[in-house]
Amino acid sequence: MSKHCVMGLFSDFDEAFAAISDIRKTKVPGVSVDDVTLKSPIEHPEIEEVLGERPVHVQKFTLFGAIFGVTFGFFFLAGAQATFLVQPQGGKAVVPLPSNFVLMYEMLIFFAVWCTFFAYLFLSGLLRKRHTLYSEKVSLDQVGILIDVDEDCLEPIKDLFKRHKALEIREEVLR
Repeated sequence: MSKHCVMGLFSDFDEAFAAISDIRKTKVPGVSVDDVTLKSPIEHPEIEEVLGERPVHVQKFTLFGAIFGVTFGFFFLAGAQATFLVQPQGGKAVVPLPSNFVLMYEMLIFFAVWCTFFAYLFLSGLLRKRHTLYSEKVSLDQVGILIDVDEDCLEPIKDLFKRHKALEIREEVLR
C-alpha cells in the first residue's frame, strides 16, 4: 500500500479550520490530526484549539546538554588539575572547587546551547527531505493543509476537502 501526500488549498482560514475540525472528529477513518500540517502566509494562534498542543522535545535536549556540560566540565577540570604527578603543598587543594564552579557553569551553558541548536535542526525537520508538493499561492494569500495518508484514505480526504470548498487539491505519491 502506497503513501500519498494530499494538499488542499483554501481561500479563507475558516474553511481550513472546519476541515481540520472534521479530521479531529475522525470523520475520515485512519487519519488523525498528527498527520496534518498547516501552511499559511500568516500566523493563526487559534489553530492550537483544533490541532491540539504538539509536543516540544527541544527542552529535553537542552537539559541533557546542561547536565552533560556540568559533569564533563567537572571531570575535565578535575582530571587536568589532579594528575598523578601533582604533589599537594602548603595545604592547597589539588582540585580547587570555587574557581572550578565558574568554569563548570560556562561548560553548562556551552553544551546546553549546542545541544539546543542541534535539537532544533533535527527536530524541526530542516535536515529532512521535504515534500515536493508545494504551492506558491500559500505564500501569497491561501491556506494549505498537507496530510500524509494511505491509499485507502485518499478519496475520503479529497471528498472532505471538496466539502469544505477547497480551491485546489494536489496529490503526490510518497512511496
